[in-house]
Amino acid sequence: MDVRDATTGDIAEIRRVATESLSASYGHAIDEETITAAVDKWYSTDRLTEALADEREVFVLAVEDGSVVGFAQSEIADGRERVGYLDWLHVVPEHRGGGIGSQLLARLRQELVASGVDRLEGRVLTENEEGVAFYDEQGFSEVGERTVDIRGETFSERVYTTFLDDEEETETGLSRRQTDDGTTVYVAYDESMRGSDAPFFAVYLDEERTERYGWLCGADESFDIAIDTMERLECNDCGNRRKPVRWDAAYL
Repeated sequence: MDVRDATTGDIAEIRRVATESLSASYGHAIDEETITAAVDKWYSTDRLTEALADEREVFVLAVEDGSVVGFAQSEIADGRERVGYLDWLHVVPEHRGGGIGSQLLARLRQELVASGVDRLEGRVLTENEEGVAFYDEQGFSEVGERTVDIRGETFSERVYTTFLDDEEETETGLSRRQTDDGTTVYVAYDESMRGSDAPFFAVYLDEERTERYGWLCGADESFDIAIDTMERLECNDCGNRRKPVRWDAAYL
């Protein structure tokens, strides 16, 4: 799977993903006509073209087998602190549960940190149980609740936030992080292994990738990963695991 910046050539795919994702997440609470109207308003060609040309917007896509399967969009705002507002993170229903949301968020974090953003804030309707769980799993803190009107209907919306000062992108494209014991490590989001719940990302002690530290769990951002001689991985915090397939032993 490829995670990359969006372009105007992706607009039709972005609209498709938004429609499928919104229908899956909110179809039980919001009627189809309202969802269609929301997509037409929030993801119109003019609005997307403007967003993709705006330096304050960060818009990344997940592409698999030539098809867009998810995207994340954030707008940067300056004030007493520089905040990235996570406007949307969508994954099509059939690709949920495979860590795509985690990879999109990781790429988004990298670009926001490179832009000097201090804090990331996201919002999700309370009716979206998957979205609420995702924010919790990704280490966000719930900081408030508000109401939002959608075509005359009022819905409850939860507000989440997380600080980005513990993660910094280096010139080599790695993300500099601090472990719980204060060790400085470098996460390579371009080196991953598929897990049962989310991918595992390679972690190094140096930017040259010569000394391995271990792995980062994409499901809960934990560095506490158990590994055996067959390179079976398991997150000791959330249970996400990776078992080698038959041919792995010949190539590890």
